[in-house]
Amino acid sequence: MTSASTLMAELRNLHDVRGYQDLNWEGSFEEYLEIARRNPKVVRSAFQRVYDMIVAQGTEEYKEYKKKIIRYKFFEDPFENGKDGVFGLDLHLMKLVHLFKSAAKRYGAEKRIFLLHGPVGSSKSTIARLLKKGVEHYSRTPEGALYTFKWVKHPSVDAQGIFGAADEIPCPMHEEPLRLIPPEFRSKVVDELTRVAKGEFKIEVEGDLDPSCRFIFNGLLKLYQGDWAKVIDNHIRVKRLILSEKDRVGIGTFQPKDEKNQDSTELTGDINYRKIAEYGSESDPRAFNFDGEFNIANRGIVEFIEVLKLDVAFLYDLLGASQEHKVKPKKFAQTDIDEVILGHTNEPEYRKLQSNEYMEALRDRTVKVDIPYVTRLGEEMKIYQKDFNSEKIQGKHIAPHTIEMAAMWAVLTRLEEPKKANLTLLQKLKLYDGKTLSGYTEDNVKELRKEATREGLDGISPRYIQDKISNALVKDVEGCVNPFMVLNELESGLRHHALIQNEDSRKRMIEMLSVVKDEYEDIVKNEVQRAISSDEEAISRLCANYIDNVKAYTQREKVRNKYTGQDEEPDERLMRSIEEKIDIPESRKDDFRREIMNYIGALAVEGKKFDYKTNERLHKALELKLFEDQKDSIKLTSLVTSVIDKETQEKIDVVKSRLINNYRYCDICATDVLNYVASIFARGDIKGSA
Repeated sequence: MTSASTLMAELRNLHDVRGYQDLNWEGSFEEYLEIARRNPKVVRSAFQRVYDMIVAQGTEEYKEYKKKIIRYKFFEDPFENGKDGVFGLDLHLMKLVHLFKSAAKRYGAEKRIFLLHGPVGSSKSTIARLLKKGVEHYSRTPEGALYTFKWVKHPSVDAQGIFGAADEIPCPMHEEPLRLIPPEFRSKVVDELTRVAKGEFKIEVEGDLDPSCRFIFNGLLKLYQGDWAKVIDNHIRVKRLILSEKDRVGIGTFQPKDEKNQDSTELTGDINYRKIAEYGSESDPRAFNFDGEFNIANRGIVEFIEVLKLDVAFLYDLLGASQEHKVKPKKFAQTDIDEVILGHTNEPEYRKLQSNEYMEALRDRTVKVDIPYVTRLGEEMKIYQKDFNSEKIQGKHIAPHTIEMAAMWAVLTRLEEPKKANLTLLQKLKLYDGKTLSGYTEDNVKELRKEATREGLDGISPRYIQDKISNALVKDVEGCVNPFMVLNELESGLRHHALIQNEDSRKRMIEMLSVVKDEYEDIVKNEVQRAISSDEEAISRLCANYIDNVKAYTQREKVRNKYTGQDEEPDERLMRSIEEKIDIPESRKDDFRREIMNYIGALAVEGKKFDYKTNERLHKALELKLFEDQKDSIKLTSLVTSVIDKETQEKIDVVKSRLINNYRYCDICATDVLNYVASIFARGDIKGSA
């Protein structure tokens, strides 16, 4: 057992003293100037810092429908091991990052409110949370370092009238220290920093100090009879600024509440009545708390939850904050801010904004970024696999395809019916997921997406799926959680789902559940078929027999019977029984057989040996033929009876072990799926192909 002293020693070693000292650095204004001269990035704007933070995590490029897509690894949440990872929205997130890039280069987007728009549960809040988490983490790194300052008393100077009882006064809005340089002299410093930066990013030090700092600064200037250098040397200490949502430093969050209990001072600060007695006046900025969300979020990011639900009085504050980067605290002049304003809203609220003619100014200052539901099955599955995996779930096994079927249903509810008569909704889902379908090219799939204008804006939310999977997991049922348990939960919940607007929508979603159940049946039949016929030696023997017969047929020869030693005609029945498994018609059999022999001949010229596994169609045909030959000997249908002989049980155990080893079943769900497929055999519902 580890002793308390040993644990304490380990904790001491874990604490990074040097790192703490770096994060809590303090120094003079001159020392800060040297830091800025060596690393001009410390004076970046909030938008520049957010863009650099996103890019710093790395990117990947790929093509979708011949268009280059950039995947930003930042949105995989590298800070908490993927806890808030966002999946399947690469294109939309790329558009968002491009907006940040435009704002970082000061092309105009920095004067806009970034509005994340989409249906409930589409990850708008997650993206906002990731950005806040990211800037917090980035400010703690050497690359993301930024600085602010505080006012301090000097022991030899009587500044009681300015500082009052305080020995030091922090800058309430975490201002950039270079704002202490009078605007008319800043160009000298900016030009030097621009030279060092070599055009990597645009350096500008705009705006004035907040009212509190401006009051102190002017008072000290008067005390020193205009000697700016003495004010800076004697009363300014620059310090490292660490952004923190919990401490309300550089990260703000504003949420609509009851109109009677909320006013706009929550955004821009309010009078501190306790300090009026000390400073003598309501208009003294030292008696004002600059702690509204706009104030404390300066240098960072402010999030407006359901921004369009805000009262009109709050929305007016957003106008100046976005376009002019100024806010108006009560009783004080407009105050400069430098921060990213991020809002999110749903579609009904956005439509209300569009129809409100009195809100033209806000519409004009808003950039909408669509965040729809995911419409790719593989990406939707990742959302649920993040929460429902073997690491997080103990004591319960989720059977293969359970999450896949739930995700498939969710995506189907979000897709629009295809306009092409010969294309089903399930086929459309598979095309979107990157599967190939005869007669459909990338351009066709791109056209399908283009004609479905509302795809991803309607349908079932991931939250609903997560809730129902959770319900299935906590039910006191022995065995594994299988697809039918989850699909039944999904169906039963539809009766009371608040977001389903009419009965037609409910019926359509139930129909989609039937589609998913049919697809699951095909998948498990195929898996059991492959498990039964995965005897490689038997497939190899069958393949060799087939090739011998095809060779004899194409060369008009006879086949030597290994047992009788007699030459016989090629076994047409064997060849057709294999070819029919992959729908080779009688009229095409000669072409197919010649293709096989030409393929084998080409390999021989290159000195290579033919392997049936390299020919996908032939491999599938051989598997299905072997399955057909073996299913009767295994007597899988006997599973639905109470009597199984020893030989059959041994064969079934082999199939079960293959399901466990090859398809991630456990002993319980492998038995369940064999029983399920056996019941299909028993009712004669098996098809000739997978």
